[in-house]
Amino acid sequence: MKLKALLVDDEINILRNLQAVVPWDNLEIELIGTARNGQQALELARELRPQLILCDIRMPVMDGIEFLGALREFDTEAEVIMMTGYQDFNYVRSVIRYEVKDYILKPIDYEELANTIKRLAEGIRERSAEQYFMQQEWKQVYSLAYEKVLYDRLVDLGVSSTSPLLNLREEESDNLAFAMMLVDVADYSKKERTWDEKERKLWNFAVHNILQENLISYGVPHSVLQVRGGEWCVLIERIPPDLFDREQSLLWAVNLRHAVQSYLKLSIRVALHPSEVILEQLARTYKSLQRSLHLSPAKDTGIIVSERIRGIADTSEQLWDRIEEMVTGLKRCDRRSTEIALKALNDSFRELPENSFERVAPIVHYLCIHLLREMRAMEVMTREEEIAIWRQIDQHHGIRETLLVINRLVDQSIESVMKKKTSDVLMLSARDYIERNLSMELSIDMLADYLGISGSYFSLLFKQHIGETFVEYVTKQRMEMAKSLLALSDKSVTQVGQMVGYVERRYFTRVFSKYTGMLPSEFRERHQNQAGEERPAWGASK
Repeated sequence: MKLKALLVDDEINILRNLQAVVPWDNLEIELIGTARNGQQALELARELRPQLILCDIRMPVMDGIEFLGALREFDTEAEVIMMTGYQDFNYVRSVIRYEVKDYILKPIDYEELANTIKRLAEGIRERSAEQYFMQQEWKQVYSLAYEKVLYDRLVDLGVSSTSPLLNLREEESDNLAFAMMLVDVADYSKKERTWDEKERKLWNFAVHNILQENLISYGVPHSVLQVRGGEWCVLIERIPPDLFDREQSLLWAVNLRHAVQSYLKLSIRVALHPSEVILEQLARTYKSLQRSLHLSPAKDTGIIVSERIRGIADTSEQLWDRIEEMVTGLKRCDRRSTEIALKALNDSFRELPENSFERVAPIVHYLCIHLLREMRAMEVMTREEEIAIWRQIDQHHGIRETLLVINRLVDQSIESVMKKKTSDVLMLSARDYIERNLSMELSIDMLADYLGISGSYFSLLFKQHIGETFVEYVTKQRMEMAKSLLALSDKSVTQVGQMVGYVERRYFTRVFSKYTGMLPSEFRERHQNQAGEERPAWGASK
């Protein structure tokens, strides 16, 4: 980091000596100007903002002490070295209140001065680095907290998300509105059945990053929220007085779909809301987009504009509503609401005329898969139980058989949810949070605050439920993801490190080497031929 310095003295020879004798280039300091009095120095300081100022005390027009007083009115950070030929303590005392760090007597000992400048420059750089990292950490914490507010509004589980955080933004939350779209991997349930846990995490991580990288390139404020496996809600802020631009939003949706297809060879479908969405409408609009995406007659269409779907019977929408009520009840651990919704679903089927079964059956089949996907995200069944349910879905396509599967699935899920302790639910939320934010700074205090418990209690629960410490678990998740990215993508080592939460390549390399016993480049070289033609070579480094 190159610093800027300003020299102030009324004696031209001293200015020339300071310029010539002090090794400014070696100290990585740029001389941005010289001044013959305090008035000239003040004008240069306002315009150029030097971080280091060498200033004489006795000068015409405006002396050094008066200059210091004026400087501190708009710049409290610049380091100042005062120079004088007067060994009078009154001068020293008069500048102390302006936080002058050093006092050099004339005739100047240039070696001593160079050492003093070097020491102050190191201090400036250390403070700048600390401020930078604090700012980055704050931005990251703020971003996570902001996205949590949006996520809570989106899933609407009865959690009261107040808006003080949103009021910290430049726009007032009352004016905050979004272009909103729902991104879903086509036939995700079928694909997920063929993946192991590591592959599932990698594919979801890859899609999320492709969406994020492309939205960043558009230069618009946005959030990408993963609601469940294979599904993301994209919120692009509309900044007043800009109006919602439907054509622009459609273009974004097309570009996102093309990017995922191009990089991952994976097909996604996107449902776009036709108008802007305010904060209070997020949950309702999310359900509307889900319904449009999955109940639309044109299921092969890549981009769907979510408007009232004509040609879909009210019965189909009622069935969807019953399924959604059951899912919400289960997520809230509300047995009564879930059972009421299940009874309403069964009653709706009993009222269906026989001649409508064939038309409704495909929709009921999808609703069963949708429900299973939600249960998978809630981890209310084992892998073996899930496989058994899939076997039943594959074998039975009739409406009565599918209804029986739904009833068994809900009954089984209710029992599983009711058995979960509060601590189980907390740790499930913690693991989900970690998985969704591997690229961000993660800490015990951050997770504890997210869950609403103390840091010490979180550490205790985490160790009891996961079997390893928080740091061990996060490091393991990051390293396993890094291994997959190195083996299956063309991202550079630095980019891979940043994607799994390590800003500095050197630190990432050290942690990776300790975990795997080899350098990231060595690991990639050893595994580069093992992925074969199916590897998702996404985001090639430039």
